[in-house]
Amino acid sequence: MHDHRHDQRGSGPRGPRFGGGRAHHGVGFPGRDRGEHGGRGGFGPGPMGFGGRGGFGPGMGFGPGFGGPGFGRERRRRGDVRLAILGLLAEGPQNGYAVIKTIAERTGGAWKPSPGSVYPTLQQLVDEDLVVSTGDGRKTLFELTDAGRAEAEAKADEIAAAWESTPGMPDSQREFVEALRKTMGVLHMYRTSATDEQVKAASAKVDQLRKDLLQILAD
Repeated sequence: MHDHRHDQRGSGPRGPRFGGGRAHHGVGFPGRDRGEHGGRGGFGPGPMGFGGRGGFGPGMGFGPGFGGPGFGRERRRRGDVRLAILGLLAEGPQNGYAVIKTIAERTGGAWKPSPGSVYPTLQQLVDEDLVVSTGDGRKTLFELTDAGRAEAEAKADEIAAAWESTPGMPDSQREFVEALRKTMGVLHMYRTSATDEQVKAASAKVDQLRKDLLQILAD
């Protein structure tokens, strides 16, 4: 499958929607989205989320958001789902259904956002050029742009804090999120201040880590 990530704008301010598998800047609102992640699984080379290939935690829907039912105002919950999606897409490209499924899994089923909350937030991120969508229909994948990765890096602490406050989150997941947050901080240093030789050496380490993590899943 070819990967078209360029900013391809069509007619209209938001460009083509679900057109021919191209990278585009419109988010549709499918009624029944049943795809899986479809991304190129986490911890590969790159600046964010071990290469922009893997994600974090919950957001807003017709149920409890971060902190449980009635937590904060509606405006706060909208901010939470934005942080959640930024964190998830920092780990790697996902479709809308995968975002919803991952949030539910990481909260132990305590909260599952609705498509009516996830897709409008994705659309907003697309409109802000923080996310680009590739594919069409149920197979549409959403991926952070360079600006989106920078946004997620800048808000890594907020993403982690929001995720860690989620009820029903297992201790192992909390530890993982905290470890990931710390690692992202180090990766950001390589993105902004490392020499070419240091980046090359770090890339080899990250690639080995990716292989080691995949092996853990395979065991």
